[in-house]
Amino acid sequence: MAHIRDVRPQAREIKFIVDTATAVRIRQWARIHLEPDTHGGGPFGDEYRTTSVYFDTDALDVFHRRGSFGRSKYRIRRYGEAETVFLERKLRQPAVLAKRRTIVALEALPRLIDPVADDDWPGQWFCRRVAARRLRPVCQVAYQRMARVAMRNGEQVRLTLDSELVALPPGGSPVPAVAGRPAAPVLPGRHILEMKYRCAPPAIFLQLVEELRLVPQAASKYRLGAVATGQVAPPGDILPGIGTEALHV
Repeated sequence: MAHIRDVRPQAREIKFIVDTATAVRIRQWARIHLEPDTHGGGPFGDEYRTTSVYFDTDALDVFHRRGSFGRSKYRIRRYGEAETVFLERKLRQPAVLAKRRTIVALEALPRLIDPVADDDWPGQWFCRRVAARRLRPVCQVAYQRMARVAMRNGEQVRLTLDSELVALPPGGSPVPAVAGRPAAPVLPGRHILEMKYRCAPPAIFLQLVEELRLVPQAASKYRLGAVATGQVAPPGDILPGIGTEALHV
């Protein structure tokens, strides 16, 4: 299926910044209490490499969350070394999270830079939206992800732990590819834990939060990546309590 639309009423995403010792405990806990993601690999069947190219305006309106730019995010996501990528729009509105994803061949991505009018191409909607909002590739972020899931009250809940985060400017290219290129560490020695569910947090997640005394914290990989690569000075809200030295600006 080339196109995927996903609208999630009452969707919730809560993030935490954790150190390496805590990340080890989270992996151990998750592998006991949750099932592996069906798309995962590795010895536990729950890991994969993710690389994303994020789009923004010349004025960095998405980064600064100005107006409607603060509610939508456009990116290209690649898993591992796949020859296909996902063109994605993530739109958050009050009480609703909507995602649109289209899978296209990696070799077709230059069309985003020099688009050709072709309504038959699955990624044409992405071209039109990016052009209308005057977006361009601004930052590329890669990381190793562990993903585990469970069913609670007929709904899937999901836990991810992202490690080894690195970022670099895309150099104008929309192709997600970090291997062999010098990249800046993002949050060295730290990891991003995310819990996804609908409505109220499930008891199993509350158990982990209480056991490890976790404190929720906003953590935008795009914003962190843009700071880590020196493209923008860190605003005061990017990571309260973490000095700029930890961001490698």
